[in-house]
Amino acid sequence: MRTDYSQQFEKRVKDFIVQHHLMSGVRPVLVTLSGGADSVALLRVLLALGYDCKAAHCNFHLRGDESNRDEAFVRELCAHLNVPLFVKDFDVPAYMRSKGVSLEMACRDLRYAWFKVLLREQDCGVIAVAHHQNDNVETFFINALRGSGIGGLSGIAPKNDAVVRPLLCVTRGEVLEYLEDNSQDYVTDSTNQKNDVKRNKLRNIILPTIEQHFPGAG
Repeated sequence: MRTDYSQQFEKRVKDFIVQHHLMSGVRPVLVTLSGGADSVALLRVLLALGYDCKAAHCNFHLRGDESNRDEAFVRELCAHLNVPLFVKDFDVPAYMRSKGVSLEMACRDLRYAWFKVLLREQDCGVIAVAHHQNDNVETFFINALRGSGIGGLSGIAPKNDAVVRPLLCVTRGEVLEYLEDNSQDYVTDSTNQKNDVKRNKLRNIILPTIEQHFPGAG
């Protein structure tokens, strides 16, 4: 059963959208939907706020049965919510070989190129992605550790061209509480626990240590 928490959460997101002029006009919002907690919360909150949403899901086929499980989940979710869903399969290793790029860069290039095609074909106004405050903190530290200058330490912008990030005003914990308050399931990417990936190591080890010794800093 929904509580006042959900209404407060939705109001914060709405105020953030208005403050940063993230949505304009009456065209649909293209929501990037992995099936994870963040993207599911993004879809649910935008629908609750009355936005006309369409969803896009990328299946990179990098995690075997888990990738197919994610696709099945978002198909069921969008059918339940009556949200048009677009799904695309990608051959990531082939793209990596042809472009000479990393796995992370290949996935990013492929998905954003497709999102931009969908944006045009489906006459959507913006592409909504589910970055939140924790992602912003992680990006800040990653840039700092890479030796970025002052200009590189600004974190994630609420809007870049057609890409908007309505959840930058909330934390990961608040996202999870919102989903729980709405009895909403989501899927979990098992690779997020692998600390050989730099961002995962920062998220799972370094930032919790900083938070332990300097509460509020991480």
